[in-house]
Amino acid sequence: MSTAHIIAVGASPIGKTDLPGRDLFSKALAEAFEGLPKPSAVVDALYVGVQSERYENQIMQGTLMAEWAGLRNVPAERVEACAAAGALALKNAVRDVRADVHDAVLACGVEKMTAGGTEGATNALGAAFERALEQRSGITAPATYALLARRYLHETDATERDLARIAVKNHRNAADNPRAMFQEAVDVETVMGADYVAPPLKLFDCAPVCDGAATVVVANDDVADDLLDREDTVRVAGVGSAANNLAVAERDLTYVEGANVAATTAYEDADVAPADIDVAEVHDAFTICEALLAEAAEFAPKGRGIETVAEPSDRSAGWTDVRINTSGGLKARGHPIGATGLLQAVEAYDQLTGRAGDRQVADADTALLINEGGIADAHTVAHVLTNQ
Repeated sequence: MSTAHIIAVGASPIGKTDLPGRDLFSKALAEAFEGLPKPSAVVDALYVGVQSERYENQIMQGTLMAEWAGLRNVPAERVEACAAAGALALKNAVRDVRADVHDAVLACGVEKMTAGGTEGATNALGAAFERALEQRSGITAPATYALLARRYLHETDATERDLARIAVKNHRNAADNPRAMFQEAVDVETVMGADYVAPPLKLFDCAPVCDGAATVVVANDDVADDLLDREDTVRVAGVGSAANNLAVAERDLTYVEGANVAATTAYEDADVAPADIDVAEVHDAFTICEALLAEAAEFAPKGRGIETVAEPSDRSAGWTDVRINTSGGLKARGHPIGATGLLQAVEAYDQLTGRAGDRQVADADTALLINEGGIADAHTVAHVLTNQ
């Protein structure tokens, strides 16, 4: 089995833009290949994560992005797992390189969410809900995650202010991230004073609707060594993926079992433990997600995931020293659905190669990525990355 390395990453600006998805992809691609040969001289396959064709009325995204990258007659496929689409593209690229199917693969993700306005985004995201009961009830993503949050607050001593602190922490991190959509810190009182979207979740508890693209080049040893010094690459040491069930009504609202399975599988594949992870990018589409995923990844004891905001020395017994969502997370970096899992990889790459600037975690050498699709447990993809 070959080793899979991330040798280059790129991202477009994140936010509301007039650019179509293919132009956002082009910006991400240009950054990834700066200083490298053109894509057609490096990669021989492409996977693109796209959540929905509804935003731009465009299918055949694999072919479209391959064309836009100057690739011809290569395997080029769209993959979909709602908001885990980007991580699924990365997973497939890693699988192909490890299995010697391809020497180098381009994993990319793109979403032009603002094209259909708020109503269009709400409808597109609602397609990820179970059809017979949940979609027909009219429930939305914020309302569903509010159910998880309300149950968590009921079962633990956590409060809405604790959730607000997660938003504050992530906005603070995003303020140091030139890739982030929101580059301005907020305080707890601002978060607490915002309008409810779906109680107990307020405006700042929810990730924004936005546009963006990201690209990651995955290559084997030969390609990596031919193009770069090894300190400029990151190894994909572990991969895990799990689909639990679609309907929220049929699961434990405060334990994301599928995420635990995906993370544990990635740990075992990489031969690491939760305590070995220095930085983690977890899927905080809503602040409650960060707390739940800290517990699912076994960084935190059950009921204490809200302490992601605290310094490691101030956390409860049973916590690891991990730093979570140094990018600002989906909440503040932005959440262009299909690109999100790859934006997580971009942040981990920057951290593990010492490129993270003012948000750099000292001596970071191992990272975990957790990207969820659907509501919480529907599909989770996890990756362990290392610079060792």
